[in-house]
Amino acid sequence: MRDYRPIHKSMKELMQELIQKQWIKTEKVLNAMSQVDRADFAPTNPYENNPQRIPCNVVISAPLLHAYCLEELKDHLKPGCKALDVGFGSGYLTVAMSKMMDDKGYVLGIEHIKELCEFGFNNMLKHHKNLLDNNIIELIHGDGRKGCKEKAPFDCIHVGAAAMQAPKEYLDQLKVGGRLVMPLGPQGDQYIYSIDKLPNGEFKPRKGLSVCYVALTDEKNQRIGHN
Repeated sequence: MRDYRPIHKSMKELMQELIQKQWIKTEKVLNAMSQVDRADFAPTNPYENNPQRIPCNVVISAPLLHAYCLEELKDHLKPGCKALDVGFGSGYLTVAMSKMMDDKGYVLGIEHIKELCEFGFNNMLKHHKNLLDNNIIELIHGDGRKGCKEKAPFDCIHVGAAAMQAPKEYLDQLKVGGRLVMPLGPQGDQYIYSIDKLPNGEFKPRKGLSVCYVALTDEKNQRIGHN
């Protein structure tokens, strides 16, 4: 059967679709995503609203997923905030998270596949080299399953792979009032959860969008993930 999804030729057309379909709901997310050209991060069909292949048998998420996650994180991505992006892959969302803070915060990206880490780094060099040079974005090649205790606490954490439950390390590394956004559940029954750390130390989860991700893995195993 023929695919009748619209073929976009520009970021502007893509942004218009995301607004019309209410994936982008706020001016803040629109401004951030508009400043990060997907053509720098997706080698093929960068303006289509669906996942696209990048190196290492991985995909860059559909723009609607990026928009959804940024909307969920928007109140935790303000100037002066600190964010963690686990499994940064293409680097697109990592840069967009910085743009949400007007490039006046700090985003740490962790990626365990070396080739993919280099791919994301090189993508950022195209038009966002200043963020790397000024340590507004820092990229680490390593196992992100434990987060990064040395740089914690974080105002928000985004994770691009699924787990059965939120890892304790991520929850411990959130600031009070912070939010973790990641997919949880078994294959075929996963949802993106937003989990807030309350002042009393408890956590308040909220079930969101139905998705299909693969599990977090260790450094020895490559994965197909959304980045």
